[in-house]
Amino acid sequence: MTDDARPFAGLEVVEFGQFIAVPFCAQLLAEGGAHVIKVESLGGDPVRNLAPLAPGETRHFISRNRGKHTLPLDLRHAGAGPVIERLLARADVVLTNFRPGFAEELGLDYASLAARHPRLIVGNVSAFGPRGPDARLAGMDLVVQARSGLMTTLGRVGPDGVPTAGDAPVADYMCAMILAFGIAAALLRRERTGRGGEVDVALLMAALLVQNNSFVRVQAADAAADATTLARLAELRAEGRPYAEQAAAMPTTRTPGMTGVYYRTYATRDAAIAVACVSPGLQRTFVKAIGLEDSAHAQPIRDRDALVRHYAGLRTRAEAALAARTTAEWKAIFDTHGVPAAGVAFALELLDDPQTVANGLVHDLSHPTLGPVRVLAPPLRLDREGFRPAPATEPFG
Repeated sequence: MTDDARPFAGLEVVEFGQFIAVPFCAQLLAEGGAHVIKVESLGGDPVRNLAPLAPGETRHFISRNRGKHTLPLDLRHAGAGPVIERLLARADVVLTNFRPGFAEELGLDYASLAARHPRLIVGNVSAFGPRGPDARLAGMDLVVQARSGLMTTLGRVGPDGVPTAGDAPVADYMCAMILAFGIAAALLRRERTGRGGEVDVALLMAALLVQNNSFVRVQAADAAADATTLARLAELRAEGRPYAEQAAAMPTTRTPGMTGVYYRTYATRDAAIAVACVSPGLQRTFVKAIGLEDSAHAQPIRDRDALVRHYAGLRTRAEAALAARTTAEWKAIFDTHGVPAAGVAFALELLDDPQTVANGLVHDLSHPTLGPVRVLAPPLRLDREGFRPAPATEPFG
């Protein structure tokens, strides 16, 4: 008997996934009530070996593989075919992120499965999409962040002056959310039509999506400037100029006031604080709260060079003001004035943060091998506990 409150109750999901995007998507479906069987190689998902706390148990595995039943299986073995076919016969959803071409070799691509299982929904993740010059290439989050421009958009630079990604695999997790949305959409369509379908998601698109603000080219306004910028970038690369010079050549849609004063992080006396004041009203409130004034609000500055000079000066004064007090002191002042601001936290601090705890954003998992483990709760709340924290997956083997 299915639980009507849970959106995916009664659904059978077979996951041929490893690393992040597909496993996390499958975990979301499990938290919504689906029964998930995770098919792993005989050695297990590779993340089982990343700093293990017990045999086959790592923080990486636990973070995206809860609520599943695991099945070790050598997919190339002659006896694997009948096992896979029995799984497919009862499945509603199959999830894969094989290297390019491997699904076709195994007969687990949508074209091979659709004729035998017309109601089956097949979700696949690739690095760069099924077509184009990069379609057959392997790729991980770091590589896709570099290829997509996301690494430079996020703006993190290592001590050697080379762009680098942070610890968060942004493209992978965005990809998982897109895949989950696609599976839900395909299931809804199947309710109307009776037919399954294919959901195809690329890490590349996920990385582009989180940069959506940058992906608008107005032909009349932007084409010529973009061509000039790209030509200049090619020159800098041909000359072997450092990355910082290349980055400086890129255009920005933010105004000098936004980048210099109103939408940025500041060093405080003890740490750092971020402020985000987009509207003129919030900007006036911010400068008043820090004891300054921005004359450009009363008398707009039309000349671009003069505007840059104006905000360069205001930036220096704002930085000096913010550095004079602690983050907590400024946070109290900004909260009183209604200025959107937050101290810059480390992820570790959020595991015990009163805001995350009060909203149930973290969950204490009872792990059969490791004992209590605090993890993130399901990322959404559906009434009547439609999504519930999934239990730990049983030990491998």
